[in-house]
Amino acid sequence: MADELGGKRIAILAADGVERVELEQPRQALQDAGATTVLLSLHEGEIKARENDLDEAGTFPVDALVKSASADDYDALLLPGGTVNPDQLRVDTDAVGFVRDVMVAGKPVAAICHGPWTLIEAGVAKGRTLTSYPSIRTDLRNAGANVVDEEVARDGNLITSRSPEDLPAFNAAMVELFSQDK
Repeated sequence: MADELGGKRIAILAADGVERVELEQPRQALQDAGATTVLLSLHEGEIKARENDLDEAGTFPVDALVKSASADDYDALLLPGGTVNPDQLRVDTDAVGFVRDVMVAGKPVAAICHGPWTLIEAGVAKGRTLTSYPSIRTDLRNAGANVVDEEVARDGNLITSRSPEDLPAFNAAMVELFSQDK
């Protein structure tokens, strides 16, 4: 990837329990395309990553707190998965408000695996075509989303993907979406 995202500032919203590859690989794809990424979280310091939700997988340094973030400061948003990570985000009013503000502003958003849980809580899943990890598809349907079982689902400014196995397609679709001007 060249410089498709040069000059773009991308927020990555994650908390303890983030699935390591779902943060690491998309962030690398964004940086390889020239973007500046900012890891937002609920607390300062580091967040703890997991592998397959169960195994410890290191940490990531937090760049800024979501409670101090504004959608106006970012060009796009990445929501990685893991089970614990979005479960924490969806009960945090600052995280939910930030996601809602980004979506309402029409900025591009990419969510993978359990990441769409936060979209549900933000009230922005209704009427959208989404995919996700199989265990949360009922939650998406109950929130009024049209759920599909595809590598990547694109609905306007939103792309979603199912699992780490879809990362190559997800990363390519994310860079393409984020490179488009609003």
